[in-house]
Amino acid sequence: MDRGVSFTVIAGGDVLVHPPLIEQAARDARAAGGQGLDFGPMLAGLRSTVSRADLAICHLETPLAPAGGPFTGFPRFAAPPQIATALSDVGFHSCSTASNHVLDQGEAGVRRTLDALDAAGLRHAGSARNRAEADRPNIIEVKGVPVAHLSYSYGFGGRLRPADKPWLANVVGERVLDEARRARRAGAEVVVLSMHWGREHVHEPSPRQLAWAEELTAGSSVDVILGHHAHAVQPFERVNGTWVVYGHGNLLARHRVPRGTTEEGLLSWFRFVRADGSWRIRRLGFIPTFIDLTGPVRVVALPAALAEPGLPPERRSRYERAYQRTRTVALCRGAGCGRRCAAHPTA
Repeated sequence: MDRGVSFTVIAGGDVLVHPPLIEQAARDARAAGGQGLDFGPMLAGLRSTVSRADLAICHLETPLAPAGGPFTGFPRFAAPPQIATALSDVGFHSCSTASNHVLDQGEAGVRRTLDALDAAGLRHAGSARNRAEADRPNIIEVKGVPVAHLSYSYGFGGRLRPADKPWLANVVGERVLDEARRARRAGAEVVVLSMHWGREHVHEPSPRQLAWAEELTAGSSVDVILGHHAHAVQPFERVNGTWVVYGHGNLLARHRVPRGTTEEGLLSWFRFVRADGSWRIRRLGFIPTFIDLTGPVRVVALPAALAEPGLPPERRSRYERAYQRTRTVALCRGAGCGRRCAAHPTA
């Protein structure tokens, strides 16, 4: 018996560095008496939550540019590498990088992104600089437990990988379960899979997402699936005994036309407990988040923000709407039918 041995995992939504966020990072750097770009103040409201996790996972959707730019937004992103430092500083440990934008800047962009993540002390999965790196599962020691973090995308926004370098980025359907099994053979006791999938701006998982979730959870290779890409929160659901978060919404983004839902996201959290030689998720939940675009752009954890007695009424009303919509969507496929799933952590 080994009951009581446990660790926690937290995961956040899409990090999409649009040009207005770069402008905000420049203003924040100047406000602190410095130069360059500082993304830290935008994410600082998440630090107390993210830093509590034994393993915190982010999703960096955009490739990174050289430190001095040029920086570009949609449709071919090239984001400042300073975002990697900010993600590390707030408490993230590993980033998924497989996305429809991962090849926006070609092989050079993949290399720059992974170099910047390395420099920031962030592990990564989903893209690679060479075949050997692609063949080596991203296994992280979490309280002494080997945990694999894998990452795959439905495609690359119409961009093609070089035929002789398929290892640059991972696409769904090639070898997801093969890599999960290889990670287990390499010693991983838990496998966390990040999936870039679904339809943009839609809360309901697509038929393709549902089919993939069924396929990927049919065996015992994957312990939890973390979904991204929709830029809108999508539900939790238990499929074949495995928890799937279809979509985390946005963690940090500033779309050209904010939809309201594009400013909403969640941090999912899971407590893995070891019992009788195997790991199981015994508690899970989520913390609704919101990208406040009024004044300086800031990401807030909504439970903490709503607990502030001095919150202005208009802002409180917007936060409450975001909180309720996120909660409703996250639980709409039955995840809230028991006590094991909570809207924010209580333990």
